[in-house]
Amino acid sequence: MIQISESAQSHFRKLIEREALPGLGVRLSAVRPGTPSADVRLEFAEPADLAGDEWAVDCEGFTLWLDSASTKYLDGAEIDYETRATGGQLQIRAPRIKGEAPAESASLVERVRWIVEQEINPQLAQHRGHVEVQEVTAEGVVYLRFGGGCHGCGMADVTLKQGIETTLLSKVPGVTAVRDATDHDTGTAPYISRDPAA
Repeated sequence: MIQISESAQSHFRKLIEREALPGLGVRLSAVRPGTPSADVRLEFAEPADLAGDEWAVDCEGFTLWLDSASTKYLDGAEIDYETRATGGQLQIRAPRIKGEAPAESASLVERVRWIVEQEINPQLAQHRGHVEVQEVTAEGVVYLRFGGGCHGCGMADVTLKQGIETTLLSKVPGVTAVRDATDHDTGTAPYISRDPAA
């Protein structure tokens, strides 16, 4: 499930021995798993800190506890410790942490949400914005709600038609159109203000 190199185990053992707390181990969990901003959290854990449903990975001299909700995202992860002239660096590679694209057989909603979260929202975040999937109709029409800097933005229509709709139509078979379900007049911090004369 998880590969922990001997150098990483040795590094953890040294740190744990310094703390001198009975039963102290290391807990590994995924933070924001299945999203583009996914990351791992690695921390010391005493038995009292554990929820009780963690997976235990027995190492020489300590236990690595894997958060149960993180197992599918951290399966196949590799932990290594590299010694360098300026010190050492712990490296964690978790190839599944950002999730896996849904299969073609997945529902239209799942496939639309995947593209929105993995491709569209990271682009919109550059302008402090994001979109949420409000509805996907049986006819393949996707209704989105803009938020952040996109809520009330004067370029929201262009973003919708030239960016989001183009992406969803090309990458998600079954999508027929994309519509904006946002009341842009209520936006409080648009990236580009709307022209009041329009």
